[in-house]
Amino acid sequence: MIFKHLRDDIDAILARDPAARSRLEVVLCYPGWHAVVFHRAAQAAWNVNLRLLGRFISHLGRWLTGIEIHPAAKIGRRLFIDHGMAVVIGETAAVGDDVTLYQGVVLGGTSLEQGKRHPTLGNDVIVGAGAKILGPVVVGDGARIGSNAVVIKDVTPGVTMVGVPAHPVVRAAQKKSRADFCAYGQDPDLPDPVARALDGLCSDVVAMRARIAELETTIATLRNGIETGDPALVDGNGRGALEFSKGDGR
Repeated sequence: MIFKHLRDDIDAILARDPAARSRLEVVLCYPGWHAVVFHRAAQAAWNVNLRLLGRFISHLGRWLTGIEIHPAAKIGRRLFIDHGMAVVIGETAAVGDDVTLYQGVVLGGTSLEQGKRHPTLGNDVIVGAGAKILGPVVVGDGARIGSNAVVIKDVTPGVTMVGVPAHPVVRAAQKKSRADFCAYGQDPDLPDPVARALDGLCSDVVAMRARIAELETTIATLRNGIETGDPALVDGNGRGALEFSKGDGR
Protein backbone atom coordinates (compact mmCIF):
# COMPACT_ATOMS: atom_id res chain seq x y z
CA MET A 1 0.00 0.00 0.00
CA ILE A 2 1.51 3.31 -1.12
CA PHE A 3 0.37 5.25 1.97
CA LYS A 4 1.51 2.79 4.66
CA HIS A 5 4.43 4.99 5.75
CA LEU A 6 2.53 8.27 6.00
CA ARG A 7 2.34 8.15 9.79
CA ASP A 8 6.12 7.75 10.01
CA ASP A 9 6.55 10.69 7.66
CA ILE A 10 4.34 12.87 9.84
CA ASP A 11 6.16 11.83 13.01
CA ALA A 12 9.51 12.65 11.35
CA ILE A 13 8.29 16.18 10.60
CA LEU A 14 7.11 16.63 14.17
CA ALA A 15 10.53 15.49 15.41
CA ARG A 16 12.54 17.82 13.14
CA ASP A 17 10.43 20.96 13.06
CA PRO A 18 9.60 22.66 16.39
CA ALA A 19 7.01 24.78 14.57
CA ALA A 20 4.86 21.69 13.92
CA ARG A 21 2.33 21.34 16.74
CA SER A 22 0.16 18.41 15.68
CA ARG A 23 -0.30 15.73 13.06
CA LEU A 24 -3.37 17.54 11.75
CA GLU A 25 -1.30 20.69 11.20
CA VAL A 26 1.28 18.68 9.24
CA VAL A 27 -1.41 17.07 7.08
CA LEU A 28 -3.07 20.39 6.29
CA CYS A 29 -0.19 22.86 6.16
CA TYR A 30 3.08 21.15 5.14
CA PRO A 31 3.73 21.16 1.37
CA GLY A 32 6.76 18.89 1.84
CA TRP A 33 4.50 16.17 3.17
CA HIS A 34 1.97 16.79 0.40
CA ALA A 35 4.75 16.44 -2.19
CA VAL A 36 5.73 13.03 -0.81
CA VAL A 37 2.10 11.87 -0.95
CA PHE A 38 1.80 13.00 -4.58
CA HIS A 39 5.09 11.30 -5.39
CA ARG A 40 3.98 7.97 -4.00
CA ALA A 41 0.81 8.09 -6.05
CA ALA A 42 2.74 9.13 -9.16
CA GLN A 43 5.33 6.40 -8.64
CA ALA A 44 2.62 3.76 -8.23
CA ALA A 45 1.22 4.73 -11.63
CA TRP A 46 4.72 4.86 -13.14
CA ASN A 47 5.59 1.39 -11.86
CA VAL A 48 2.58 -0.19 -13.61
CA ASN A 49 3.61 1.48 -16.88
CA LEU A 50 1.05 4.28 -16.68
CA ARG A 51 3.82 6.76 -17.42
CA LEU A 52 1.67 9.65 -18.63
CA LEU A 53 -0.60 9.37 -15.59
CA GLY A 54 2.43 9.26 -13.33
CA ARG A 55 3.87 12.40 -14.91
CA PHE A 56 0.51 14.15 -14.69
CA ILE A 57 0.18 13.36 -10.96
CA SER A 58 3.74 14.56 -10.45
CA HIS A 59 2.98 17.76 -12.37
CA LEU A 60 -0.15 18.32 -10.30
CA GLY A 61 1.92 17.93 -7.13
CA ARG A 62 4.47 20.43 -8.45
CA TRP A 63 1.71 22.91 -9.25
CA LEU A 64 0.21 22.63 -5.76
CA THR A 65 3.41 22.48 -3.68
CA GLY A 66 6.20 24.07 -5.72
CA ILE A 67 8.19 20.83 -5.29
CA GLU A 68 9.09 18.74 -8.33
CA ILE A 69 9.80 15.03 -7.85
CA HIS A 70 10.02 12.82 -10.90
CA PRO A 71 7.79 9.74 -10.49
CA ALA A 72 10.75 7.43 -11.21
CA ALA A 73 12.89 8.87 -8.40
CA LYS A 74 13.42 6.56 -5.43
CA ILE A 75 12.46 8.15 -2.12
CA GLY A 76 13.18 6.53 1.25
CA ARG A 77 11.16 6.66 4.44
CA ARG A 78 10.71 9.71 6.64
CA LEU A 79 11.83 12.27 4.07
CA PHE A 80 11.29 15.81 5.35
CA ILE A 81 11.22 18.62 2.78
CA ASP A 82 11.14 21.74 4.94
CA HIS A 83 9.48 24.83 3.36
CA GLY A 84 10.11 23.10 0.06
CA MET A 85 9.59 25.71 -2.63
CA ALA A 86 11.75 25.08 -5.76
CA VAL A 87 13.04 21.67 -4.64
CA VAL A 88 13.79 19.47 -7.66
CA ILE A 89 14.50 15.72 -7.54
CA GLY A 90 15.41 14.21 -10.89
CA GLU A 91 14.37 10.97 -12.56
CA THR A 92 17.27 8.70 -11.53
CA ALA A 93 17.84 10.27 -8.11
CA ALA A 94 17.74 8.06 -5.03
CA VAL A 95 17.12 9.40 -1.52
CA GLY A 96 17.71 7.29 1.59
CA ASP A 97 15.84 7.20 4.89
CA ASP A 98 15.59 10.11 7.35
CA VAL A 99 16.82 12.69 4.82
CA THR A 100 16.06 16.40 5.23
CA LEU A 101 15.96 18.80 2.28
CA TYR A 102 15.42 22.54 2.54
CA GLN A 103 14.03 25.00 0.00
CA GLY A 104 15.78 25.41 -3.32
CA VAL A 105 17.63 22.08 -3.21
CA VAL A 106 18.29 20.50 -6.61
CA LEU A 107 19.23 16.86 -7.18
CA GLY A 108 19.99 17.37 -10.85
CA GLY A 109 21.56 15.59 -13.79
CA THR A 110 24.48 16.79 -15.87
CA SER A 111 24.20 14.40 -18.80
CA LEU A 112 21.81 13.93 -21.71
CA GLU A 113 22.57 10.21 -21.83
CA GLN A 114 20.12 7.58 -20.62
CA GLY A 115 20.95 5.76 -17.41
CA LYS A 116 22.01 6.92 -13.99
CA ARG A 117 22.60 10.67 -14.13
CA HIS A 118 21.24 12.03 -10.83
CA PRO A 119 22.61 11.88 -7.27
CA THR A 120 22.21 9.17 -4.66
CA LEU A 121 21.77 10.34 -1.07
CA GLY A 122 22.44 7.99 1.83
CA ASN A 123 20.55 7.84 5.10
CA ASP A 124 20.41 10.76 7.56
CA VAL A 125 21.67 13.30 5.03
CA ILE A 126 20.81 16.99 5.46
CA VAL A 127 20.96 19.34 2.48
CA GLY A 128 20.80 23.07 3.23
CA ALA A 129 18.76 25.70 1.39
CA GLY A 130 19.80 26.40 -2.18
CA ALA A 131 22.33 23.56 -2.36
CA LYS A 132 22.82 21.79 -5.69
CA ILE A 133 23.97 18.17 -5.97
CA LEU A 134 24.66 17.47 -9.62
CA GLY A 135 25.40 14.31 -11.55
CA PRO A 136 25.54 10.64 -10.49
CA VAL A 137 27.45 11.43 -7.29
CA VAL A 138 27.01 9.52 -4.05
CA VAL A 139 26.49 11.39 -0.79
CA GLY A 140 27.38 9.13 2.12
CA ASP A 141 25.30 8.45 5.21
CA GLY A 142 25.17 11.27 7.73
CA ALA A 143 26.70 13.87 5.40
CA ARG A 144 25.75 17.55 5.70
CA ILE A 145 25.61 19.80 2.66
CA GLY A 146 25.75 23.48 3.59
CA SER A 147 23.40 26.08 2.14
CA ASN A 148 24.17 27.12 -1.47
CA ALA A 149 26.94 24.53 -1.83
CA VAL A 150 27.42 22.91 -5.24
CA VAL A 151 28.39 19.25 -4.99
CA ILE A 152 29.85 17.62 -8.11
CA LYS A 153 31.93 14.83 -6.52
CA ASP A 154 31.20 11.97 -4.16
CA VAL A 155 30.84 12.88 -0.49
CA THR A 156 32.37 10.78 2.28
CA PRO A 157 29.91 9.63 4.98
CA GLY A 158 29.65 12.01 7.91
CA VAL A 159 31.37 14.95 6.21
CA THR A 160 30.12 18.55 6.09
CA MET A 161 30.51 20.16 2.65
CA VAL A 162 30.44 23.89 1.85
CA GLY A 163 31.38 26.16 -1.02
CA VAL A 164 31.35 26.28 -4.83
CA PRO A 165 32.48 23.73 -5.74
CA ALA A 166 31.83 22.06 -2.41
CA HIS A 167 34.74 20.92 -0.26
CA PRO A 168 34.82 19.16 3.13
CA VAL A 169 35.31 21.25 6.26
CA VAL A 170 34.34 18.86 9.07
CA ARG A 171 35.13 15.16 8.91
CA ALA A 172 33.29 12.36 10.67
CA ALA A 173 36.31 11.59 12.87
CA GLN A 174 36.05 15.08 14.31
CA LYS A 175 32.39 14.74 15.19
CA LYS A 176 31.20 13.78 18.63
CA SER A 177 27.90 12.43 17.36
CA ARG A 178 26.22 12.17 13.98
CA ALA A 179 22.83 11.84 15.66
CA ASP A 180 22.63 15.56 16.36
CA PHE A 181 20.33 17.32 13.91
CA CYS A 182 21.96 20.21 12.04
CA ALA A 183 19.38 22.55 10.54
CA TYR A 184 20.24 23.67 7.01
CA GLY A 185 23.35 21.46 7.12
CA GLN A 186 25.19 24.05 9.22
CA ASP A 187 27.35 21.96 11.51
CA PRO A 188 27.99 23.53 14.94
CA ASP A 189 31.70 22.80 14.47
CA LEU A 190 31.75 24.50 11.08
CA PRO A 191 34.61 27.01 10.88
CA ASP A 192 33.69 30.58 10.01
CA PRO A 193 35.45 31.48 6.71
CA VAL A 194 35.10 35.22 7.39
CA ALA A 195 36.67 34.87 10.84
CA ARG A 196 39.45 32.77 9.33
CA ALA A 197 40.16 35.45 6.70
CA LEU A 198 40.17 38.19 9.37
CA ASP A 199 42.58 36.18 11.50
CA GLY A 200 44.92 35.91 8.51
CA LEU A 201 44.74 39.65 7.89
CA CYS A 202 45.42 40.42 11.55
CA SER A 203 48.48 38.17 11.48
CA ASP A 204 49.75 39.99 8.39
CA VAL A 205 49.21 43.39 10.05
CA VAL A 206 51.15 42.30 13.16
CA ALA A 207 54.05 41.09 11.00
CA MET A 208 54.04 44.33 8.98
CA ARG A 209 54.05 46.45 12.14
CA ALA A 210 57.04 44.53 13.48
CA ARG A 211 58.89 44.99 10.20
CA ILE A 212 58.09 48.73 10.09
CA ALA A 213 59.34 49.16 13.67
CA GLU A 214 62.56 47.37 12.72
CA LEU A 215 63.07 49.62 9.68
CA GLU A 216 62.35 52.75 11.71
CA THR A 217 65.01 51.71 14.24
CA THR A 218 67.53 51.08 11.45
CA ILE A 219 66.80 54.45 9.81
CA ALA A 220 67.13 56.28 13.14
CA THR A 221 70.49 54.61 13.75
CA LEU A 222 71.75 55.57 10.29
CA ARG A 223 70.58 59.16 10.66
CA ASN A 224 72.29 59.57 14.03
CA GLY A 225 75.50 58.10 12.66
CA ILE A 226 75.55 60.45 9.67
CA GLU A 227 74.84 63.50 11.82
CA THR A 228 77.78 62.63 14.10
CA GLY A 229 80.06 61.92 11.13
CA ASP A 230 80.56 58.26 11.91
CA PRO A 231 83.03 57.10 9.20
CA ALA A 232 81.49 53.63 9.19
CA LEU A 233 78.30 55.16 7.80
CA VAL A 234 79.87 57.41 5.14
CA ASP A 235 81.40 56.09 1.89
CA GLY A 236 84.41 57.43 0.00
CA ASN A 237 82.35 60.01 -1.87
CA GLY A 238 80.99 61.51 1.33
CA ARG A 239 77.47 60.22 0.81
CA GLY A 240 75.59 58.99 3.83
CA ALA A 241 74.51 55.35 4.02
CA LEU A 242 71.03 56.69 4.70
CA GLU A 243 70.76 57.61 1.02
CA PHE A 244 71.13 53.95 0.14
CA SER A 245 68.06 53.12 2.23
CA LYS A 246 65.92 55.28 -0.06
CA GLY A 247 64.59 54.70 -3.55
CA ASP A 248 65.43 51.43 -5.25
CA GLY A 249 68.65 50.85 -3.27
CA ARG A 250 71.06 51.35 -6.20
